[in-house]
Amino acid sequence: MTGYQGRRDKGEVKPLVGFVRHKESIDPMVFKLGHTKGDFYRYAYRKMMMMMVLNLIRIIIMSSSGSRLALGPCPDLDGRNIVFGSVLEGGKARGEIKLRNPSRKSCWYEEEIEENLRWCFALNSILHTGATQFQDIQLLDTKPFGKALVIDGKLQSAEIDEFIYHESLVHPPLLHHPNPKTIFVMGGGEGSTARELLRHKTVNKVVMCDIDEEVVEFCKSYLAVNSEAFGDPRLELIINDARVELEKRDDKYDVIIGDLADPLEGGPCYQLYTKTFYELTVKPRLMEGGIFVTQAGPAGVFSHTEVFSCIFNTLKQVFKYVVPYSAHIPSYADIWGWVMASDYPITLSPDELDLRMKQRINGENRYLDGKTFVSASTLSKAVRKSGCSKIHLWAWTRFSSQARSSCLTRDEFVHER
Repeated sequence: MTGYQGRRDKGEVKPLVGFVRHKESIDPMVFKLGHTKGDFYRYAYRKMMMMMVLNLIRIIIMSSSGSRLALGPCPDLDGRNIVFGSVLEGGKARGEIKLRNPSRKSCWYEEEIEENLRWCFALNSILHTGATQFQDIQLLDTKPFGKALVIDGKLQSAEIDEFIYHESLVHPPLLHHPNPKTIFVMGGGEGSTARELLRHKTVNKVVMCDIDEEVVEFCKSYLAVNSEAFGDPRLELIINDARVELEKRDDKYDVIIGDLADPLEGGPCYQLYTKTFYELTVKPRLMEGGIFVTQAGPAGVFSHTEVFSCIFNTLKQVFKYVVPYSAHIPSYADIWGWVMASDYPITLSPDELDLRMKQRINGENRYLDGKTFVSASTLSKAVRKSGCSKIHLWAWTRFSSQARSSCLTRDEFVHER
């Protein structure tokens, strides 16, 4: 919101960006140049009403035209006017940045986790916002989680705890493999997955295939923590659809990693979670002893029925050995899940995992060790019990109409049942 100051003698009203505390006044809301508290409220109210009407018109227009980015002003802590985005899905905001408590000049990021449940946290500033051919992207400087990457209104990773996600995604499959040398990554444009892979001394080549070149270039520019990984000669960066790239390649890999967005309706990724894709594309491109791993979405007591259980059961129909595991990620406000799959046993003791970490990985993990993985792969009773076919048949019905994240077809669900 924008306040005003003016020179009444000539009838001029000059915009004053942000809210200014009067150094000589007890009331922090009184303007400089002798303006009264009433002046402030009159101008602020008019401006607020005008912005509400304009934003409503924008949302209506963008929703009807299929646009996914709604824009509006929000003052950061330096008092500058900055732009925020809210991603719309079916006319409903999924992620947005809002001004809360103007007297404190606070900006907040707010994300809809599910209906009637939202997750929000305070911002220091918005570092970047924009849109690519495929998705909307923002880089936020948050107070609780540091820099945070937001794509299509969903938090992808946060500076303070991204290591939990990426260590959990990368190290379990590579440590369970006897000698991983070649890796194929589907997605991973942020660069953090490649960073963790390249810490392994046995790895000779990492092929990272992401569909969105602009996101990759953005992350190269803004995420300095991964700059060394992007410059590593062992990394081969491919801009393409991961499914198309895998299908056209004759190469086989020791480990294939799915670092993709959740399988949502209309998104480019849901076809990369199907039984057909796993069976006809992924599995044939694994070398002997090869392991596949994928992120599998929320895995909490209530949220695991969204995609986690579905992905687990789909992989069980394709691979002989399947290991689901999960970890709490604070910035996600939930437990997150991953699933490993192979036709070869995936069994190592905590001591064996710790020994391989010491022998194979440069540097020390911040999160994962042998005992942590054993704990992570022990799912809660609620999640284990709801692995029954009834839940998954219900999940298919729900997501066929709302999110198209049905990893199996209806016939496959019924057959499993």
